[in-house]
Amino acid sequence: MATLILVRHGRSTANTAGVLAGWTPGVSLDGRGAAQAAALPGRLAAVPLAAAVTSPLERCLQTLQPLLDARPELQLHTDERIGECHYGDWSGRKLAELADEPLMEVVQQHPSAAAFPGGESMRAMQARAVDAVRDWNERIDAAHGEDATYVMCSHGDIIKSLVADALGMHLDLFQRIHVEPCSVTAIRYTRTRPFLLRLGDTGDFGSLAPRGNGEGGAAVVGGGAGAP
Repeated sequence: MATLILVRHGRSTANTAGVLAGWTPGVSLDGRGAAQAAALPGRLAAVPLAAAVTSPLERCLQTLQPLLDARPELQLHTDERIGECHYGDWSGRKLAELADEPLMEVVQQHPSAAAFPGGESMRAMQARAVDAVRDWNERIDAAHGEDATYVMCSHGDIIKSLVADALGMHLDLFQRIHVEPCSVTAIRYTRTRPFLLRLGDTGDFGSLAPRGNGEGGAAVVGGGAGAP
């Protein structure tokens, strides 16, 4: 089956503000995020792409635009199923403030039981994203053959949940996965099992340097802002 290249959107204004954006309108790439998007065509230059699929949110559309400009023949498809998690009443709130919510411990330690007030559960988020990938794999295979590769631009928690599915990991373990803004994750699907080829690859190791910010063992809901 097809090879899927997952791109997390570039760094956004919400990332740098420490805000959980969700589906809040008007969240766009910041200056660094725009530069990350501009570099994407060069990073993928050696990869033939059959199609591009994106979340409908502005930050994902902006991330793929330089790639579409460089490859005008590449057809863009929008799929709401790979849109950001519906965080409901948490949307637009500061992550530092949300850290004190009792639900955050569940999100961190037992995400399969977490449901956001006024939003969706993390199980539902993963299920719709996995369904979307399965559907697109079949469409790409039928139209372009089983050796085809396509790109999909989405969000941190969506990509982490797709990686967990590909690795056969329970959703309760998905917070152990991290993907930087504009990172590339590649999964090759076959008839019997997927293979994880790349995970959160940015080509930049600056984010591995100690930050001394007291984050401890908590995962950043939504994905975080990446290297400073």
